[in-house]
Amino acid sequence: MASTTTEKLFIISAPSGAGKTTLVRALLEQFPNFEFSISATTRPPRGSEIHGQHYYFLSAQEFLDRKEKGDFLEWEEVYPGRYYGTLYSEIDRIFAKGNYPIFDVDVEGGLNIRKQFGEKAISIFIKPPSLEILQERLRKRGTDNPEEIAQRFEKAAHEIRYAERFDHVLVNDDLATAIQELQDLVAEHLSQ
Repeated sequence: MASTTTEKLFIISAPSGAGKTTLVRALLEQFPNFEFSISATTRPPRGSEIHGQHYYFLSAQEFLDRKEKGDFLEWEEVYPGRYYGTLYSEIDRIFAKGNYPIFDVDVEGGLNIRKQFGEKAISIFIKPPSLEILQERLRKRGTDNPEEIAQRFEKAAHEIRYAERFDHVLVNDDLATAIQELQDLVAEHLSQ
């Protein structure tokens, strides 16, 4: 992967339902030279999700083949049989345009990216105000069945324990406040 000393990366991680995707969208609107890093996954598309825009949807075999070839910066089996990962080619694509990659990734993926890029990266953990509110948000999304919601909630309770390993922890209680706090953290990292 080609790299220069001016390249910076922005990692946003959170349990499912904490609001990270909404916050990432707000950053993309505020910072035009940011670009969403599209993750690869073996899960099927939800609703109107488009391959190459929301995710790179791969078969399990294709994902594992690419893992064996060393194509992934980081990858993880997030749920049994469900793989997610960041392709090196995705980061190269964004840097080649002169943009900054912003990662909307799970907690362990975020920590792995941060470890590999050191001071070039800033990692921000989005924390829900409480587990009860998180569970309600997961139900209201209407994208998962009750079994998937229970699985996501169980994983979220585990992931929250990782929050302090991130550079910053931001509680998403009030969306407007969280957006402003996130924009301030990003602007500070850009100025360094």
